[in-house]
Amino acid sequence: MLQYIIKVALSAILIVAVSEASKKSSLIGGILASVPLLSVLALIWLYIDTKDTQKISQLSTSVFWLVIPSLSLFLVLPILLKMKVDFYLALSISIIIMILFYYVMIFILGKFGIHL
Repeated sequence: MLQYIIKVALSAILIVAVSEASKKSSLIGGILASVPLLSVLALIWLYIDTKDTQKISQLSTSVFWLVIPSLSLFLVLPILLKMKVDFYLALSISIIIMILFYYVMIFILGKFGIHL
């Protein structure tokens, strides 16, 4: 139970740090947010929990391939915001497009024999 509390606390601290840094500088916030902290933490937590390097390898490979479609959110969101679309609507549309890109990526990878 203590391990879960530590995981949640550390994850929350990182999210708040990015949010607070972004208030002062979008560059610093962007750098902090773009570092794959969530992925690295997930790899660490998975290793601590399982000691299974094969699972670590599989997760790392999945993250690699799925980062590509996730970037669509960061392309679509600013475009919609510049078009004066309400933030929550723009975010929702961006997330839906990102999910569609995930499906497309998984489909394309499957055609090349890559199964995540």
